[in-house]
Amino acid sequence: MGDWTPRDRRFSELGLRLMSAAVLIPVAVGMVWAGGWWLAIGCAVFAAAMALEWSQISAFPHGRAMALASALLCLSLPIGLLWLSVLVIVAGMVFCAATAVGGLRVRWTAAFGLFYVTAMAAGLYLLRDGPWDGRAAALFFMSFVWASDAAAYFTGRGLGGPRLLPSESPNKTWSGALGAVTACGLCGLAAADIEMASFPVWIAAGVGISMVAQMGDLFESGLKRRFKVKDAGTLLPGHGGVLDRVDGLGAVCIFGSLALYAFPGLSVALGF
Repeated sequence: MGDWTPRDRRFSELGLRLMSAAVLIPVAVGMVWAGGWWLAIGCAVFAAAMALEWSQISAFPHGRAMALASALLCLSLPIGLLWLSVLVIVAGMVFCAATAVGGLRVRWTAAFGLFYVTAMAAGLYLLRDGPWDGRAAALFFMSFVWASDAAAYFTGRGLGGPRLLPSESPNKTWSGALGAVTACGLCGLAAADIEMASFPVWIAAGVGISMVAQMGDLFESGLKRRFKVKDAGTLLPGHGGVLDRVDGLGAVCIFGSLALYAFPGLSVALGF
């Protein structure tokens, strides 16, 4: 989403970011293309990794148990039993709250952490598995998020400018945010042409996806500031942890799947 750093350091991590993207993007596309159990297994792996990162930054003492609960929720999705998935997440949240060491706020943080990381992974599965062309929906939404991230990175670091929300994420700039929105609006034009759907609807969808992705990014940045950490982990060179990489995508998957379920006509308007 842009940066506020000296010009000679603004692109210092570009090589590492590109290498990470070269690995993660084919994996994500392959998971979504395959769908079903392959996607559920991939979501379970990513959810478990995010749960471990959350337990580390929040000092939750049972990170492996949190990771197991998040993975089991993702693996329950292909079975198609809503009550089973609800039972897994509720039981996991109760366990996290009961075993966290500290007061009410610490216990709430543990329970919320499990819900947060699991919802992001489950959102991708539900977006792909919905009663529409899930493969197209998930791939388009993912592509828009990546376009938003890339445009924000290059415009924000190239142009600099006023900071977007210094109290939560001091390196984000307005130029990066506007660059991301513009890029996704242009992607909407291309998507409308590919899907032979409404140009205004797709442009609005592109802008909305970019805004939700950026809000997810800012939300995660705010959480890290409260935990007094720069990155959620160190697994991905140039990015930090899995949480650092998928915060925007996770938010888009959650709100995108909810929007498509809540407004069935939206999928028709988008050509899904």
